[in-house]
Amino acid sequence: MKRVIVKSVYDAFEYVMQHYYPAGFKEFAEKSDAYAVISIQDTHTKGFGFTFSENQFCKGVLTLYFDDIVKEVEGAVLFNEEMAEKIIAFIEEHKKEETLLVHCYGGQSRSRAVGAFAVKMLGGDNSHYLKTGVPNMHVYDTLIKAYSEKRQKETVV
Repeated sequence: MKRVIVKSVYDAFEYVMQHYYPAGFKEFAEKSDAYAVISIQDTHTKGFGFTFSENQFCKGVLTLYFDDIVKEVEGAVLFNEEMAEKIIAFIEEHKKEETLLVHCYGGQSRSRAVGAFAVKMLGGDNSHYLKTGVPNMHVYDTLIKAYSEKRQKETVV
């Protein structure tokens, strides 16, 4: 991946729509990069009312439902290791795409943590992601732990 971008749900929708063009007018598309989407949606609202789907530009979509919390809260879903493993597998499967688009509601906490992890996993410097916004450190730490355990298992085999 050349880039990992973190957006709010609104900005993610705008990014996707920049790839749209009317039939027969491909030259009107503002963007033409191949991308994959990690869509983080809230559980208390049962999502944002739409989901992303694959098309000629979007090469993969992973939609996860969990809330922006750092410990168990009644009525909310806490990010867990199973979700972390899905994110790791998704990034590995789509690392040839030009862009990884990660979004949550505000683009400041859950998606920023996933974006920071993705950059680190891909060998980049993620300090920008950790210094700006308010990354959900429970999400980030769970991803780091799951990835470390995965790598340990791979070296044993």
